[in-house]
Amino acid sequence: MFLIAHTGRPAAVRSAELVVQGLLRSGIGARVLAQEAADLELPPSVQIVADGEICEKAVGGCELIVVLGGDGTLLRGAEFARASGVPMLGVNLGRVGFLAEAERDDLDKVVRRVVARSYEVEERMTIDVLVRSDGDVVHRDWALNEASVEKAARERMLEVVAEVDGRPVSRFGCDGVVCATPTGSTAYAFSAGGPVVWPEVEALLLVPISAHALFAKPLVTTPDSVLAVEVQPQTHGGVLWCDGRRTAELPAGARVEVRRGAVPVRLARLHHASFTDRLVAKFALPVAGWRGAPH
Repeated sequence: MFLIAHTGRPAAVRSAELVVQGLLRSGIGARVLAQEAADLELPPSVQIVADGEICEKAVGGCELIVVLGGDGTLLRGAEFARASGVPMLGVNLGRVGFLAEAERDDLDKVVRRVVARSYEVEERMTIDVLVRSDGDVVHRDWALNEASVEKAARERMLEVVAEVDGRPVSRFGCDGVVCATPTGSTAYAFSAGGPVVWPEVEALLLVPISAHALFAKPLVTTPDSVLAVEVQPQTHGGVLWCDGRRTAELPAGARVEVRRGAVPVRLARLHHASFTDRLVAKFALPVAGWRGAPH
């Protein structure tokens, strides 16, 4: 198993050590990144790999990627999962953790289920991101949750034109635009006022951030659509963020194109709970008084 943990949190350090010990007792090998291994008390049998190897070499031969941490750590694990095709199993040690399948108190159960291979694997849609400047491709990236085009300076508004399938939809000034997957609909897009989309639905979302316009509403398109955000020439440029982790500068006049990703991220699932129940639990939604449909 390949283990990723947010070792800046004491709870993650202890949890990682417990998971490794449980796996080794069951005869399953563990592999850890060098930087994280330095913060953990690990037996010599644990394999250590270089930190910069987000590729098959780091995860090759592993059955699962077990990630311990909050949303940021889970998205870091998704980079390894996408590069290798190995499923990721997340244990939430943060606040929300929509990508996580288990909580801190479930560590013993997680180890048992991993040892018994008692889990299912589902694929989550990603997006591929292309940046053009003066007609040339200047940057390529991807995201599991979202790609956001944002203003570079707090005191300046970003002027953009939003486009769907090669046709303009609207021009407006804003703080930014979020292009998201259904998985990302409960992340940044949700904070910007976008709809919650069930992960089984295949779609793309376009959500303006603090738009100064009468019509700048969230849009939901088909998964085969191509979304584009054009930064207008008179704007001072902007910044592209992918999953809040990877960034690129956008010069004035840049064009950001977002389409369905060629490579999905595979998630390991331990539970059959509906997304509705997950939504209620993660956001602590009030459901008192519900009686259900009559039988």
